[in-house]
Amino acid sequence: MKDQGTHSFFEDVVRNFDLAAKHLSYPAGLLQQIKECNSIYHFKFPVQSGDNVEVVSAWRVEHSQHKLPTKGGIRYSEDVNEDEVMALAALMTYKCAVVDVPFGGAKGGIKINPKKYNANQLQRITRRYAAELIKKNFIGPGIDVPAPDYGTGEREMAWIADTYSAFNPMAIDSAACVTGKPISQGGIRGRREATGKGVFFGIREAVQKVDDMKAIGLKPGLHGKKIVVQGLGNVGYHAAKFLEEGGCVIVGLAEYEGAIYNPKGLDVEAVMKHRKETKSILNFKGAKNLKNTMDALELECDILVPAALEKQISHENAPRIKAKIIGEGANGPTGSDAEDILQKKKIMVIPDMYLNAGGVTVSYFEWLKNLQHVRMGRMGKRFTETSYGQIISTIEKMTGKSLSHIEKEKLSMGADEIDLVNSGLEDTMIVAYNQIAEIRKQYKGITLRTAAFINAIDKIAKSYLELGIFP
Repeated sequence: MKDQGTHSFFEDVVRNFDLAAKHLSYPAGLLQQIKECNSIYHFKFPVQSGDNVEVVSAWRVEHSQHKLPTKGGIRYSEDVNEDEVMALAALMTYKCAVVDVPFGGAKGGIKINPKKYNANQLQRITRRYAAELIKKNFIGPGIDVPAPDYGTGEREMAWIADTYSAFNPMAIDSAACVTGKPISQGGIRGRREATGKGVFFGIREAVQKVDDMKAIGLKPGLHGKKIVVQGLGNVGYHAAKFLEEGGCVIVGLAEYEGAIYNPKGLDVEAVMKHRKETKSILNFKGAKNLKNTMDALELECDILVPAALEKQISHENAPRIKAKIIGEGANGPTGSDAEDILQKKKIMVIPDMYLNAGGVTVSYFEWLKNLQHVRMGRMGKRFTETSYGQIISTIEKMTGKSLSHIEKEKLSMGADEIDLVNSGLEDTMIVAYNQIAEIRKQYKGITLRTAAFINAIDKIAKSYLELGIFP
């Protein structure tokens, strides 16, 4: 159960914005413009379910149009409300700025439980939602580009792209109206695991900083770090998987049905197989059951990765958090009241607006692919391999030594789409972390979250000033 604390989700985002803005000297009007949501579209439409007709609420919020298109996921959940969509849209604005992706922030939501509907009903709901966005000009390759979020995936994005194309038959770039599509429908390799892989890259970069790790009593590097992951959806599963492959020990995993714990470590793939067979992660061999998923947040570990929903860490449970690092895989998992407590406890929080930016980064690559109408790597892969092969042959002649066929293949391999996506994501996460880490050094006593907000606000403010909108 989510703790709403004393602030709404959007108020938490605004509070964090204000904490950062006081370190900058931009005009109050400019800061107000950055902070507010530009456009809020709330609409309702009927959905037939058997013999009944229900009226469904839906939203699309465009927080900032300082860069176009705006970008952000679509969430299907009974908990969706306007405040949540506004907050998530705002976080998308700052997230894009932090990782230097040239989009404004947006977000969408439909107030339904997708598990209550069959595929045909969900398709009708999704296509109707897309049609409503099209009518109001809230979607398009250069206007607003949705993506998957909680409760949606590749299937829903394919339906939206097809609906947009049907309404715009002459639009050659219609595939770029949405990202997170299946590969066969213009998607990009690596998008499905992008957010989780970004979480991995971000945590890996953070724990390499010797001074930072010394300050919280940890040794640098990933190897042997004990990890707890809350949420085994797309983000949490891939984050756990890549962290495990990186040398970490996954000691705790949590889902809505409960949590499991084993201080000696859990095999992520084995747990997922067990869940598929039994419909639950509970009763996994060798693990202790925790019936309340929230209890997992208080387990003994080095790094806690909340990758479920917002406001999971509250002023109520923050005093009991034992992790040295919190890596925010979800959007807004830490309430603003909880943040103050964590800071006093010297717990390092790697903020969501940086750490889960892997999804929007690879969505950017997909958007570029759709606009260019060519698969990444297609034009250069063979040329690179041929060139490297010639260099290897020349070196062999000069040295009189020959390499094996397998060695030659490895050394001369050209980059395919997945290689370029992973390389671009890794570089983005490394560069962005070092930017906010440097800002934290400049402003003594601030958190990484405040540093990330300073970074984002500064970039967005300069965009407005360069347009001459503000004096």
